[in-house]
Amino acid sequence: MDFRISAHVDGARPPRIALFSGNYNYTLDGANKSLNRLVRHLESTVGAQVRVYSPTGPNPAFEPAGELVSAPSVKIPFRGDYRLALGLPSFLRRDIQAFKPDLIHLSAPDLLGSAALRLGRSLNVPVVASLHTLFDTYLDYYGLGRLRPLVRRQLWKFYGACDYVLAPTEAIGDELKAQNLSTRVRTWARGVDPELFNPARRSQAWRIRHGFDPKRPVIVFLGRIVMEKGLAAFADSIRQLETAGHAPQVLVIGDGPARAWFEERLPGAVFTGFLSGEALATALASGDIFLNPSTTETFGNVNLEAMACGLAMVCADAPNTRALLRHGHNARLCVDQPAAYAEALGELILAPDTRLSLGAEALERSAAYRWTEILNQVVEVYAEALSARPVAAAPRIAARRHEAMADPQAASLPAL
Repeated sequence: MDFRISAHVDGARPPRIALFSGNYNYTLDGANKSLNRLVRHLESTVGAQVRVYSPTGPNPAFEPAGELVSAPSVKIPFRGDYRLALGLPSFLRRDIQAFKPDLIHLSAPDLLGSAALRLGRSLNVPVVASLHTLFDTYLDYYGLGRLRPLVRRQLWKFYGACDYVLAPTEAIGDELKAQNLSTRVRTWARGVDPELFNPARRSQAWRIRHGFDPKRPVIVFLGRIVMEKGLAAFADSIRQLETAGHAPQVLVIGDGPARAWFEERLPGAVFTGFLSGEALATALASGDIFLNPSTTETFGNVNLEAMACGLAMVCADAPNTRALLRHGHNARLCVDQPAAYAEALGELILAPDTRLSLGAEALERSAAYRWTEILNQVVEVYAEALSARPVAAAPRIAARRHEAMADPQAASLPAL
């Protein structure tokens, strides 16, 4: 369902959303791409004013959607590509109070998000949180696995204090519900742009230019090159393929602090560095098999992009991949062991018909994830949250939503 909502507060102004992020645009990742797309959707479809509070850097990865306000932050030790917000100082509190948000959206359970949650309670406005990362899953990669239970309890405490939580998959939503939290849990999946990511982007000329044998399949890694993306499992899987005599061709798309480590363990791979837009889509579609051994994803935007390009999928058997893919139908889902990944890859290298069939099924599955419908799910949650407030104080989003559902023409009418 595609609908347009024109919402006003007391007929005087559009709704105001205050969004808090740990990384809105200083480094590119799947979470902030989704948030920026959401903000553009809110501005164009709902007519909302969105003010974003986030750490910033001197060389942002891309232009932000909405109005971005810099929050004080420091670089994270051992991960200088990311920054940690230092809470909500008085000048930002005054800025937020002057903005008079009708709803607060939190996208990270950090110091900034926690302070914004408390401020939202004092302002008596709905607080919606979107879950993008289960940070406790990263700890094993940095020798801090013993802290996982403590961090997970803190995560549940944070999300339990919000009015609504947008979980990326039903499995994670069920895990939240199992904690008997008072918060309302809804699902906000992610989408893909089929005009950008599609099999027609495949280019034999691109493959030849990068030194790939056009007759042999290319195995692709896409994402930030950081250890928690399963780099060790990926490299070990390729090494086992080589030991078995397959001579795999490997393409690595992306960049990150562990790139030198990864290059050392994949000496025969082609590393493109960071790509975006059509360059990214062409590189991805020019591969054949997508290997994603990461077990830390909450959704896996890169999986969806590879599916939309028609690649055969080999992924860790994890909740996020099971939300998108079915083993034996449109993917090979493996236990998180290099031997399992290598076995699946070897099978697909030797069976081109199976490889093409899996890719075609993955492409068909990706059609269920279109951004307009996905983003309207968030608008509906906003409407639900705002409808719980006194009518005189809340934007009339909820009423407009129901009018839009009953009469598509009504969706473009001004709120009463």
